[in-house]
Amino acid sequence: MNSAYAIKKEICEVGHRVYQRGYVAANDGNISVRIEDDLILCTPTGVSKGFLSADMLATCDMEGRQVAGSMKISSEIRMHLEIYKLRPDVRAVVHAHPPTATGFAVAGIELTQCVLPEVIVSLGGIPLADYGTPGGPDIVEPMKPLLRQYDAVLMANHGVVTVGQHVMDAHFKMETVEHFAQIALVAHQLGGIRTLEGKDVEDLANLRARFGIGDRPSCEIAGESDIVEQITKEVLRQLR
Repeated sequence: MNSAYAIKKEICEVGHRVYQRGYVAANDGNISVRIEDDLILCTPTGVSKGFLSADMLATCDMEGRQVAGSMKISSEIRMHLEIYKLRPDVRAVVHAHPPTATGFAVAGIELTQCVLPEVIVSLGGIPLADYGTPGGPDIVEPMKPLLRQYDAVLMANHGVVTVGQHVMDAHFKMETVEHFAQIALVAHQLGGIRTLEGKDVEDLANLRARFGIGDRPSCEIAGESDIVEQITKEVLRQLR
């Protein structure tokens, strides 16, 4: 297991990366790592992630009580704690506001279509959670049903949260979300997204199983959304 200092250095490195990539502005975003079953190492409030240093980080317990660190923890650590309680397998959480992915969240558009093989294998899909007020329990409640299945979730009118086995894993998933969003935006501008067919998605599902990620990718296969829309229209027509 990495030493506490090594983990602190990794958190600072991820903080610098998300800031340099423009995934956060000013003092936005938060990063945390579960260092013990009941202890969370996290970024403090009121500090730019681009200028983090190891001595700034704080430690809290699973109830949000700060037990170490000279700087105050962020109120948004409560969201992280709820995620750790919901997913015992998760060891790190990254929350940021990558511009393109957040643009999709603001527009109310999920990134759940089966498009890019790399995204399907690593994340499946990236669903959109309803809006919750930051700084309290309301922010995580709409996300809970999605976080049971997904490692990356868009937060309506807010940003993105990703989880992983370690902090760099969670960060790389954040990079994947933003990269996919940028490609999806270009595809929309060029006339639309072409999703993969069922057989192609099945092959990628086999890769996920081989890599120990999961059985089936949780994304929309080509034509599925059209079929759902047609069924919905037919049901509404019959109810009139």
